Amino acid sequence: MEEQRVEGKANSSYNLEPLPISNEDILLCIDIDPQSITHFDAIKQSILLFVNAKLTINPQHRFAFATLSNSVSSLMKEFSSEVESTIAVVRGFSATTSTTQPDLTTLFQLAAREARKSRTQGRILRVILFYCRSTRRPQHQWPENQRLFTLDIMYLHDKPGPDNCPQEVYDTLVDTLEHVLQLIKQQLSNE
Repeated sequence: MEEQRVEGKANSSYNLEPLPISNEDILLCIDIDPQSITHFDAIKQSILLFVNAKLTINPQHRFAFATLSNSVSSLMKEFSSEVESTIAVVRGFSATTSTTQPDLTTLFQLAAREARKSRTQGRILRVILFYCRSTRRPQHQWPENQRLFTLDIMYLHDKPGPDNCPQEVYDTLVDTLEHVLQLIKQQLSNE
């Protein structure tokens, strides 16, 4: 029995038109508090899989890295699509002692600056925060001149207990996401 194939046509009656894929600058911020040690291997593996998948979809995507202890520090300041440099940065993650409530203000200031640069190049800035603390809610102050960027948060936490309050931390992170969405909606309605 011979199978007939028509090149470029699907056997289904529904065809999804391809959409252009926007080039993204992706800033990954990893929580390096000692509470995150138990999650480091999962975080590292998921980052490597994510980077490979994104580059398979669009080799023009670029990545930069930052870490969060008490505040945010840049690890890889320039965005790059080089897999080798990504692997080197990810393998270099290690926990540090943090003594205060984590402050995301620096992350949002960095994102505002980078979003401005990305937009001039026709790119979208995406910030992905890996947060792993069950005992401390992050705090932040929003930059005066907020720029358009997207924010995703992956929250890995311990079980609730006498010292842990993951639901309160989660609620704070959701409030942060909702604030970013409101800013995006405001900016889009002003354009």
